[in-house]
Amino acid sequence: MMKEVLIGTLCGAGLFTIGILIGHFGIKKDSAPSWVNDVGKDVDEKLIQQFLSEVDAAQIQENLRELTKKPHMATTAGDEETVQFVLKRWQDPETGLEKAWRQEYQVYLSFPNPEKPNKVTVVNQSDAVLFTVREKEKPYYPEQEDPEVVQPYAAYSPAGHPKGKLVYANQGKASDYEYLNKTIDLRGTIAITRYGGAGRGDKAINAAVYGVVGVLVYTDPLDMNDGHLSEDKTYPNSWYLPPTGVERGAYSRDFGDLLTPYLAAKEETYRIPPEDITGIPPIPTQPIGFEDARALICELGGEKAPSDWQRGFNCTYNLGGPGFKSTSHFNNSDVQLDIFNYEKIVNSSNVMGVITGSVEPDRYVIYGNHRDSWVHGAIDPSSGTSVMLEITRVLGRMVKQGKWRPRRSIIFGSWGAEEFGLIGSAEYTEEYFTKLSERTVGYINVDISVFANATLRASAMPSMQNVIFQASKQVTAPGFDSTSVYDNWIRYSNRTSPTHGVIPRVGYLNGAGSDYAAFVHYLGIASIDMSYTYDRSKTNARIYPAYHTAYDTFDYASKYIDPGFVSHQAVGRTAGNILIRLADSLLLPFNCGDYAESLEAYLNTAVTLYEAKLKAKNISMEPLKHAVANFRKAAEQLDKMIQDSDLANETPLKVRKINDQLMLMDRAFLNPLAFTHEYGFRHVIWASSSSGKATFPGIADAFAKAESSGLATDWQKVHYHLSVAAQAIEGAADMLSEVI
Repeated sequence: MMKEVLIGTLCGAGLFTIGILIGHFGIKKDSAPSWVNDVGKDVDEKLIQQFLSEVDAAQIQENLRELTKKPHMATTAGDEETVQFVLKRWQDPETGLEKAWRQEYQVYLSFPNPEKPNKVTVVNQSDAVLFTVREKEKPYYPEQEDPEVVQPYAAYSPAGHPKGKLVYANQGKASDYEYLNKTIDLRGTIAITRYGGAGRGDKAINAAVYGVVGVLVYTDPLDMNDGHLSEDKTYPNSWYLPPTGVERGAYSRDFGDLLTPYLAAKEETYRIPPEDITGIPPIPTQPIGFEDARALICELGGEKAPSDWQRGFNCTYNLGGPGFKSTSHFNNSDVQLDIFNYEKIVNSSNVMGVITGSVEPDRYVIYGNHRDSWVHGAIDPSSGTSVMLEITRVLGRMVKQGKWRPRRSIIFGSWGAEEFGLIGSAEYTEEYFTKLSERTVGYINVDISVFANATLRASAMPSMQNVIFQASKQVTAPGFDSTSVYDNWIRYSNRTSPTHGVIPRVGYLNGAGSDYAAFVHYLGIASIDMSYTYDRSKTNARIYPAYHTAYDTFDYASKYIDPGFVSHQAVGRTAGNILIRLADSLLLPFNCGDYAESLEAYLNTAVTLYEAKLKAKNISMEPLKHAVANFRKAAEQLDKMIQDSDLANETPLKVRKINDQLMLMDRAFLNPLAFTHEYGFRHVIWASSSSGKATFPGIADAFAKAESSGLATDWQKVHYHLSVAAQAIEGAADMLSEVI
């Protein structure tokens, strides 16, 4: 009896299952639940065209006008006003995001003392002041006279009152001080250095090794102004830096809050003692304008500086005796720095906003830009914030009107305290390390959206090259009727790809220049940094000339950087197009073949530079060659499997599996022990390098050190980094291969 009941039950269950399957597949697609259609839906090209048409240059212009009304250095009253402005926009009931909030961190910042302004003077043997450097930049418009304009200073420089004979130390590189020290006793001297060549803080760190007691830093007119010195050739008459302009900046080497490394800087977080901070100036440091630098450098005595140290002043750059010429009215005088900077823990805010995904809400596309500036910050960073606010206005309205919802969730971040060392974004990644590591598809960074109005510039992981090209082909270049951003870009900067032929040159994110740093180097998230920039054949400017000065205002931006804000609009359209594709494409628009091409280029360089000498040390490069070949093979196999699949009709789990392989590939390049001396750098392909070689950074730096020292232990370190790179690449290849 039980046997018959069991058979009957099984037969009934089987018929029921067959009925469900027939019913499921027999139902017309249109009558299926909405999620069935959503799961297989790809990016909507019509929606992208609608987005492109709605990005408005006039709206971006008004955003910038509002954001630059007041100086808004991190944690000041002006910064709080920008917090409220962004929050209000993102909480707007018609055009805002679904949810927006402020996220607080307690961070360690450095400020000048407004009651005791920093001073730089030339004093004689009786301590009489012969010359005083300007404390503030010359005002041309009311913006420069705003009481909230912070005095130029070197953030994280210690307070102090050093006095000594002046020497010229070029760019403040370690090699520059080594050269000087061959003929000059640097102990007790003050060094004057120009921007470029070495990080801001490194100019003082390198100096202290030789007994230098203070450092001045200036912007040379040949490095920024194409040699122009006079006021009639500089702002407000052109885009060039006025003689009194001073580049402010954070003189710290590491990114993130300096007291809470690898921990989010919350109220009760453990903090290291301030005296344990590394990577900041150990001696007082102060930036000055080139007008004052000229008055000092042109009076220096001693030997003539090397030819590559000679720059834009119409005088001979001497090294210093140390000190000034015997014929100078500064003869036998000292330079004195009186620095009153102080540090404190203050509250800094990120502003966060979200559009929740419809199919994969647990997969995130993050778009970010910092909000704080040194003064009014029209270009850095408000050009980027203005574009981001326009993107969120257009997308927010589409969501609010029920016209669109992305497949994946989009997170917008308006980061705080970036100028002090990428702090807001770094603390965010530290607080949500696990969740972001597991769920983030990609990060788009648009900090300075427009340096100038000639061409697009982008740096990214190689896998994202294709989506950048696809988006830029759909946007018209400013100033042209029928030329795309892509076609215009290829005219200014291109390379020949073995796979694609001549294409625009996409740079690598192998430094820490903006808020992508923590996402790339710490989390291994595929990232993009992009902007419009200038024609480098027409200027030698290191960056846009008003950078970090009191002249970076709305007037400067609207007259000389992007009249009509059409380049801002082009960046908004391109970045927003990429954002939609990352958030909405059924299959993530990543191309692993392009990554293989970059690894092969790195390998070819490494083999050319290092293989012969490594063979002599019994160190083989074969594992690295094998790893790169395996990565290429895995990339091609994955590409073929994708091409052979009808993903819209595949099980959603197959699409999810492929997307996870693509998303997590860069995580395989992370090694927390590869660069233990570098905070936050774990990506073995894109870590920063001091070697200047376009190849694997760990290998390149280790090889340079070993070749210099000749020590067996240093050659072993080269072998170590070869193994690190090879195994990371093998791991990434395994990520692209089938699960088993």
